[in-house]
Amino acid sequence: MRDTGSVLDISRGMKTTTCAIVDVFEGNRPGPAPLAKGKFRVAGKNPPRHVLVVDDEPLIRWSVAESLSELGFDVEQAADAHSALRKVTTTAAPYDVVVLDLRLPDMSDLSLLGTLRQLLPRAVLVLMTAFGSAEILGVAAGFGATVIDKPFELEDLKRLVVAAENH
Repeated sequence: MRDTGSVLDISRGMKTTTCAIVDVFEGNRPGPAPLAKGKFRVAGKNPPRHVLVVDDEPLIRWSVAESLSELGFDVEQAADAHSALRKVTTTAAPYDVVVLDLRLPDMSDLSLLGTLRQLLPRAVLVLMTAFGSAEILGVAAGFGATVIDKPFELEDLKRLVVAAENH
């Protein structure tokens, strides 16, 4: 599997269509947020500010969102690929981090990850999966994403997000 320069067009019922890479970071970006207090604080670096958590399981989605909110992040949630793409393409402030599940009700491959990389070229992407084959790990790495295997400890996810943002 390789990136073909395609992006999902949510107006066409989740079909793939060719398009150019979009730089959603043009324009004014909000000022820096205060650093989160606690063991995840990194001197001289602001943690990611705007986070999207995408998972069809409400408890997982809520747990991840709450854990990242505790670090001072502005966290939004989506239950499927269609909702995630709608949020990404309509938000006023681009997402700095997207934490998403591999298997969603309307998509169970890496196309959403590839589309997110095109729409959010500077974002930290974290793929959650219980199905981390060598092929999935390789493609995710090609998109610059980090993979975390389910089940995972929320503290590990927090460290992973902060560390990825600071590199």
